[in-house]
Amino acid sequence: MHLDVQDLRNFYYRNALGRAAQASLRRRLVEIWPEAQGQTVAGFGFAAPLLRPYLNDARRVIALMPGPQGVMPWPADMQNVSVLTEETLWPIETGHIDKLVMLHGLETSERAYDLLEEAWRVLGPGGKALFIVPNRAGLWSRRDRTPFGYGRPYSASQLETQLRKHQFLPERHVGALYQFPSARRVWMKSAPMFEQVGRLMPGMVAGGAFMVEASKLVYPPKGKVARSKAKRQTVPQGVAAPVAGRI
Repeated sequence: MHLDVQDLRNFYYRNALGRAAQASLRRRLVEIWPEAQGQTVAGFGFAAPLLRPYLNDARRVIALMPGPQGVMPWPADMQNVSVLTEETLWPIETGHIDKLVMLHGLETSERAYDLLEEAWRVLGPGGKALFIVPNRAGLWSRRDRTPFGYGRPYSASQLETQLRKHQFLPERHVGALYQFPSARRVWMKSAPMFEQVGRLMPGMVAGGAFMVEASKLVYPPKGKVARSKAKRQTVPQGVAAPVAGRI
């Protein structure tokens, strides 16, 4: 079951712990993909908070938000690029995406098989996807006060096995969210220390999430299920006016 877009927005933009989580995940993402010059970048689920670094250099940025979750206009201070979409039928041409970020999409989906096939479809040859999921061994997946406490948490091997079944080639995985999942002052003040220790010695601290970067294998997936023949639509431009404030 997908979380509601308002709950996700409140966590990442109006909650101190959520803003810290956003910064941790975005920092990790930029380390993996420092730029996207001239490329098309898409996010699915609630990946919008992580896509801002690519708005200036990418050819196009698209924030896909599934219907069960809901949609919000984003970014607030620029032309809207967010789109409400069916979970497994995205309004994007086949092979059109260079980079795809999935956050709060896979672990909450009841149709993970079809979702991964749709992700495979939209990526171009040599395209790369970054799947961000709750770490089943981490503390964040055990607390339902954050979005990482919902849905199915994964181990790295579980996610990599699932990706291989859909003709993705896992290339690397990194941890994130090493801080304690609490907004109490003592834990927030110690968050930078935990993040630093976790990055330097990941075996000592289990991160709350991990990221698996995978590339698209160019031959078709095996056992591909029949897809709906519903007509795909072009991504609308400026579907909603930006709301006040920087998001």
